[in-house]
Amino acid sequence: MTKADLIENIYLKTGFSKKESAEIVEQVFDLIKSTLENGEKIKVAGFGNFVVKEKSSRRGRNPQTGDEIEITSRKILTFKPSQVLKSMINDQ
Repeated sequence: MTKADLIENIYLKTGFSKKESAEIVEQVFDLIKSTLENGEKIKVAGFGNFVVKEKSSRRGRNPQTGDEIEITSRKILTFKPSQVLKSMINDQ
């Protein structure tokens, strides 16, 4: 499913115009992005949790040369589905 598909579904199910539906989707995504950028957790009941985690720096290996390299620390985004979502997916 793409962003355009989301907009189309909102348009069909709510009666908003396509322009209004697109604005709603954009506002939701902007809110999600800014919340995650600030390091906050997003919990959506019945769906799951989005969490930004810190990965510390570590030693790695270049697969082509075999040389050891330093992998810098960084932030990663994780998603953990809720039990409701897991059961819906597994029951089908």
